Formats: sequence, C-alpha cells, structure tokens
Amino acid sequence: MFASILSAVLLAQSAVLIKAHRLIDPRSGNVISPAAVRIEGDKIKEVGPGASAAGATIVDLGSATLMPGMIDSHTHLLLDVIIPAQAEMPRYTAFQPGLLLAVAAKSPAERVLLGAQLAREDLESGFTTVRNLGHSGIDGDVALRDAIEAGRVPGPRILAAGRKLTPIGGYFQSLNPAVAHAVLEQEFLEVATADDGRRAVDTNLFYKVDVIKVVVDDDGAGITPPVLRAIVDEAHLAHKKVAAHATTTVAVQTAIDAGVDSIEHGNGVTDEQLQSMRKKGIFLGLTPTVYDGFFAQLFESQIVLTGELKSRMADLPQRRLPMDREFVRRISRSGVRFAVGSDMCWFYPGRTRGESSARVLAGLWHAGMPSLDVIRGVTTSAAEMLGWQDRIGAVEPGKLADLVAVAGDPLADVGELLRVRFVMKGGKVIRNDFANH
Repeated sequence: MFASILSAVLLAQSAVLIKAHRLIDPRSGNVISPAAVRIEGDKIKEVGPGASAAGATIVDLGSATLMPGMIDSHTHLLLDVIIPAQAEMPRYTAFQPGLLLAVAAKSPAERVLLGAQLAREDLESGFTTVRNLGHSGIDGDVALRDAIEAGRVPGPRILAAGRKLTPIGGYFQSLNPAVAHAVLEQEFLEVATADDGRRAVDTNLFYKVDVIKVVVDDDGAGITPPVLRAIVDEAHLAHKKVAAHATTTVAVQTAIDAGVDSIEHGNGVTDEQLQSMRKKGIFLGLTPTVYDGFFAQLFESQIVLTGELKSRMADLPQRRLPMDREFVRRISRSGVRFAVGSDMCWFYPGRTRGESSARVLAGLWHAGMPSLDVIRGVTTSAAEMLGWQDRIGAVEPGKLADLVAVAGDPLADVGELLRVRFVMKGGKVIRNDFANH
C-alpha cells in the first residue's frame, strides 16, 4: 500500500504538461489545436486541450507545432565516410575506398566514440529512435545502444543489427585478399550455404542484436533463395526481423519469396512486386538511393572540394527529378507500407549528422511525396516497420514521451523538419530553443 502511494507521489512530481499551438497526429492526419500533452515519468498520460495541468511543470512552446519524435529506420551511426578523390571514382566506386579508410583508420573503440557523437547529433535534430543497419564493427552498435539505455551517453533509442550478412565476394571482391579479410572480419559475416546463413544469424544473436541485416545483392554477387530462406527462418525463430538490402529486380523477388520483413532501397522493384509486398506485409525501406538528391548527396563532399566536379554535378538533381517523381508516384499508388531511412553514413562538412539525416525528408517531399506521408514515414509507419508501434511513433496515451516541435507547419513545408527546435525523449527535455524566446 505504502509503495503504491509513494509511486503515485513520485509520478506526480515528475509530471510535465507541454502546450503548443497545434499537434499533428500522423495516423489520422488530424491536427489538434490548441495542443496539450501531459507526461508522467517517461510515458504520455493525456493528449488534447483538456489534458490536466494538476501538479505538472508547464512547458509552453507558444505557436509551435508538436509531433511524435522522428524515427530513422535506416542509418549507420558508426560510419562517417569521406568520399575519395575524383580520380579514384571510376576505379573503385565511391563507397569502397571510403569504407576501407573508415574501418582501417579507426579502432573499434574509436568508432563507438564516433557513434556516440553522431547519435547525440541525431537526437538533437529530433531523431529519438534509429535502426542501425550495419557498418558498426562486430558489436559497436550494440555497445552504443546499451550505453545510451544506461544513460552513460545521450542518444536515440537504437535497434542494432551488428554485422551485415553478405554473399562471398561482393563489396571487396577486387581487393587484396589479405586487406579484404581484415575489413570483412569487422563489418560482415559471409555466407554461401544455408548452414552458413543460420550460423551467421546465431553469431549476431550471441552479440544481442535487435534485427538481422542481409545483403541480397551486391556488386554482381548474390545470396541464393535457399540461403536467404534459411536466414529468415532462423531469425524468425528468435523473433527477430530481417531487413534485406535489395536493389535489383531479381534480388527484390528473392527477398519477397524468402519472407523478409523489409526490403531496403528496392531501386529495381516492379509494380507487380510492390503489390506482392503489400499483400505479404513486407515494408519498403525508402532511402535516398531511389529519390531526389542521392547522387548530389553522394558527391557533395567532393562538390565542396572540387570545382570541376561541382560544375558537372550541379544540375543532376534537376535532371533526375522526372525519374524520382515517377518512382515516388508508383510507391504511393501501390499502397505498399514504407518507412523513410536516411542511409546516412557520409561526412558532410559544416553539418551535424542529424542535419544531414533530416535533409533526406525534404528531398522526398520535393520528389512528390505528400507531406503527411513523409511524416508518417518517420513516425507511425516507421514504428510499425520496427515492430515498436506499441511504444513509439505517435503522441498517444501509454506511448513513450518522445516528441519534437518546430516553429512552422511541416504539413505545409516538410523543410520545417530540418529545423527542429524542441526535442523530448522518454519525458526528458533534450533541447528547447523556444525557451530562449
């Protein structure tokens, strides 16, 4: 009896009432105005103009717009790739040398410390949850997840994938085998048979990952259907979801047939495959490889450094826009469930990781995605993709108190999400720029 009374008293002492001009409910598309959200501990207790202020600390955000904390469903927090010099591009492609340098030049401990910095920057930009899909060393993202959960460092909630499962060859098939082996050991688990696949899943489970990431196609190599089915079955036995990197039409079909939970990128997906994904409940992980700005984003570090490339790439987003709009139109028309991921792993001079991650939301909007769908892609839909819809993704009683606020209206201009001014995670205020005005 005494314990329950004490608990109620402590809960009341930690109550907070957040007031704002409006609150966006992504699930329904409704806007509540005026908005009030009562928070007790780390959970949302009441939502709406009538939310009780009794015993609560008032946080008045004035004319701001409130919405759920954002979810980046595809990121790489322990990777900060610097794109190589232009002369090396045709020889190796953009990613391989940069990844090699990022892995070879930093110890596993240094990469976790880098991840702590980038995680904090993501959180400060409004990303209260992320799904980290590889490129984290053997278990760096797991260690970072646990440190954040223990309160040792600030950052978003993390679903960690550990090492990617990849076909033999792939990323580093053209490299010196001795060098390739050292990188592979840190970044990937190679699989060639069904037994390899099951063993790789179990290895990652030993390191306490939350999700399994598998590369179905990669630079001409590919995981065969029987191997992928074995991976999916083993992961599902442990109640873990499988995220499949698949860019070609063939790889997408292999992933669909194997029953993965999400297909990441999906550049070559057909309309028929989108319908199959919709019927089977397979999510599309919508990343900037398939809509406005990816190649400009990819080369941006070089644009800063190299004048010739800058002139060559200047109009690329405009040239790509018709293709990007068509892809987005097909996704919207298909009814397939999707979540938005930044796939962020690049170094951008003058930007925090969070600013770089948020930029892709404006790119998707400019490619024709309605603003409400963009917002759903980083809130309610993303929570469903992660299997965390009972905890995050919406401002509803019982959910974790993860909220962000912007000065304007993101339904009118998604660009507002690049300028988040208030962040709360689990009932704790991380950032409140409105308090200074």
